Amino acid sequence: MQPDAPLGDGDLGDLDLDGDLELTGRITTASNATFLGSIGDATVVYKPIAGEHPLWDFPDGDLASREAAAYLVSEAFGWNVVPLTWLRGGPMGPGMVQLWQDSDPEQDAVDLVPWEAAPMEGWRRVFDGRDEHNRAVTLIHEDSVALRRMAVFDIVVNNADRKGDHILAMPDGHRHGVDHGLTFHAEHKLRTVLWGWLGEELTADELDGIDRVSAQLAGELGAALGALLTEVEIAALATRCDRLRADGRFPAPRGDMPAVPWPLF
Repeated sequence: MQPDAPLGDGDLGDLDLDGDLELTGRITTASNATFLGSIGDATVVYKPIAGEHPLWDFPDGDLASREAAAYLVSEAFGWNVVPLTWLRGGPMGPGMVQLWQDSDPEQDAVDLVPWEAAPMEGWRRVFDGRDEHNRAVTLIHEDSVALRRMAVFDIVVNNADRKGDHILAMPDGHRHGVDHGLTFHAEHKLRTVLWGWLGEELTADELDGIDRVSAQLAGELGAALGALLTEVEIAALATRCDRLRADGRFPAPRGDMPAVPWPLF
């Protein structure tokens, strides 16, 4: 358990996050206990470890620590993918706390549209299928720098649960990723809706981001992750960075498991 203070270099502005965490509501759509709360003037999401459901395929540690680890890797990338996230005590015991983000409900970074209506410009097709009424549909996502960066981040942290609703479309065009409890497994677990760049070369910016993570794993980042993940998971993280950097391309799905999460949103 980390001290009751955020790790990383996120800009807190005038926020004071050392005060009491007060609950203001519950997010009932989440699969684990998830609450809305406040710390002073800041609105936060609080996920107590006591409210986590055990997962047979993620037996080590807890989901809260993986969420905190995902934020630290996001900070190492320098792309602000994950909102400020840390571990601290709360009304239901220790857990993950994340700064709330006011996303734009009028924007959709990922969408499921009728096959014949799938846009050709500015979007990427992921797959075609049929809905519950046997109508032809297509899963699409934006073709944007922000989402490409998120896809690279997901590959590195081995995100097993990048649903469409885990992408927050911000009013200024930025995209945040949230819900990173199913990350950092030592075995390949990547399940995501962001497959639209399959086989394409990574940009210089994306390669530089991977290099920053690799370099920091040998220093402060590696030390901080040591309190959150197992040695095997950290070694696997380093290996994924090395492999992705050497390949220089967005990978294809592999293995017998589904390539996308379910549900998709």
